[in-house]
Amino acid sequence: MRTPLLAANWKMNMARRDAKLLVEDLLKEIADVRDRDVAICPPFHLLADVNDIIGSRSNIYLGAQDVYWKDSGAFTGEVSSPMLRDVGCRMVIIGHSERRAMFGETDETCCKKIAAAREHGLIPILCVGESLEQCEAGKTAEVVANQLRGALQGQTFESGNDFVIAYEPIWAIGTGKTDSPENANKTMGILRDTIADMFGERIAQQVRLLYGGSVKPANIAGFMAQRDIDGALVGGASLKADSFSAIVKY
Repeated sequence: MRTPLLAANWKMNMARRDAKLLVEDLLKEIADVRDRDVAICPPFHLLADVNDIIGSRSNIYLGAQDVYWKDSGAFTGEVSSPMLRDVGCRMVIIGHSERRAMFGETDETCCKKIAAAREHGLIPILCVGESLEQCEAGKTAEVVANQLRGALQGQTFESGNDFVIAYEPIWAIGTGKTDSPENANKTMGILRDTIADMFGERIAQQVRLLYGGSVKPANIAGFMAQRDIDGALVGGASLKADSFSAIVKY
């Protein structure tokens, strides 16, 4: 049975004081939650602070929002996997649609980043998703399967716990619009079938598939009731302890 994972993507938000208060409040709200995993992915400058607050809670993961594929060198502005591990990260988001649209992320660069992250013991959360135009043209299955194959090309996995996939329809991110739970689950099935074709049925049944796109306390239960949805990657609603804790406790 797959353990649910609720992941908070803070994006480019939060000062140190606000982050401290948020995480402290969140930990109080979910103190008794032990049957699911939680990931907190703050901006780079907050990673060490958040790690200090999380402490030794084994079911709460510190995650970064991006990583570079080289370990060190003359790459101004980039952050490497060893650096992320040094501040306590156990997960890292790779290929978010905002990175793809604004900063030129491609399936090829995602593939390099995933390989580098895994080499240093980080669990990648690979994001895939289609645009509104692609969705309306009936190309969702083709787009997400191709993104998956491109980003995971050449990888091998001993366990489905070694990576996470987040399906985020681009048209639902930060817009207030959401895919229906049933339709999202259909796309998750396509992703799971693609993983089975690439890595085998055992891996496909182990890997956790998250839904992302305007997830809120009011709609999380509907998504979590679906067979192939194992959690959520949460944006705006993760910036307040009460809303994200309600999502975690769905």
